[in-house]
Amino acid sequence: MTPRGTRQDDTMLGRARVSGTPELEAYYAELADRGAGALWTVANKIEPWYPQPQSAPVLWRYAELRPLVRKALDLVSADDAGRRVVMLVNPGRRDVSAAVGLLYTGLQIMGPGESMTAHRHQAAALRFVHEGTGAWTIVDGEKLRVGPGDFAITPNGTWHEHGNEGDDGPVIWQDGLDIPLVNALDAGFYEVHPDLHQQPGKVVNASVATYGGNLLPYGAEKWTRPYSPLLAWPWEATYAALRGLADAAEGSPYDGVIAEYTNPVTGGPVMPTMGARMQLLRPGQATRAHRHTGSVVYTVAKGRGVSVVAGQRFPWSKGDIFVVPSWAWHEHANLDDADDACLFSFDDFPVMRSLGFWREEAYADDHGHQPTL
Repeated sequence: MTPRGTRQDDTMLGRARVSGTPELEAYYAELADRGAGALWTVANKIEPWYPQPQSAPVLWRYAELRPLVRKALDLVSADDAGRRVVMLVNPGRRDVSAAVGLLYTGLQIMGPGESMTAHRHQAAALRFVHEGTGAWTIVDGEKLRVGPGDFAITPNGTWHEHGNEGDDGPVIWQDGLDIPLVNALDAGFYEVHPDLHQQPGKVVNASVATYGGNLLPYGAEKWTRPYSPLLAWPWEATYAALRGLADAAEGSPYDGVIAEYTNPVTGGPVMPTMGARMQLLRPGQATRAHRHTGSVVYTVAKGRGVSVVAGQRFPWSKGDIFVVPSWAWHEHANLDDADDACLFSFDDFPVMRSLGFWREEAYADDHGHQPTL
């Protein structure tokens, strides 16, 4: 790692600085003919001084995407699409269909009475509901009913299917998956359920009833799977918890009042490859800038504000989605002086931490605020 203040010059001793000659070019050609190469020709690129993400900061406006997502209802059937999703693709990560880093996200729509067939895959998935009252999912036999602002998970390898049992309009929720990471590791699998649909258990939202009351039930120590036994977190309880936390604690200077959705048995992240959080910005609050390894997808759950990411201003309102690439400076501000704002986010922090890659740094100049482009 490069300590702060260390000179970062590729011509210095310790970096690859070989000058080209005709003899070397001929040598490189000989190596290439044998499927080999000289490390020093690429060393400075593949071992940068600090992260060089290919992803760019991007904001997608929900008001602009919503009519296009709804348009898909008439153009593609649920059975033919498998999942009717408009994916959000970063201009620098089109090669892997990622929104940022190795994280995928998209907006899925289901019409009244629709249901999707059951399947499972190596990729882990999560859902954040934008609108609609009839959304449901079945995860390994547990039926979950979810509504606007609710967060739910579909851990990797679990059978799952989705639908809309309402009759008052479509459901739109946001999917988040680690598909690009799984594919980068050549570990992808996909299966269709042999019966096409699961038989749900008798109790709807059973995991919420069992684990959602801030009490560990008898037998919880027997849970040994690497993901949370709690599969859904309702908005009402989440927002009430944030409001209570705002009354009791100052919060983070970089993220406001922020809390992580956790595995109630271990206290760790909900899934091994993706974590999720909800944060509250008090009326008129502006946070200080910081940066960290790991990519983040943000969704505006409530209110209006602006975030500055790598010097770019992104004004946002409810439903908007924006991304912060790894090691990009970022800060947030609530533009409403009378009401709070809330940001849902999911990230790859569990991967960064489990591999020992986590690093974080505060912006030291101008009282913690970046200059804007």
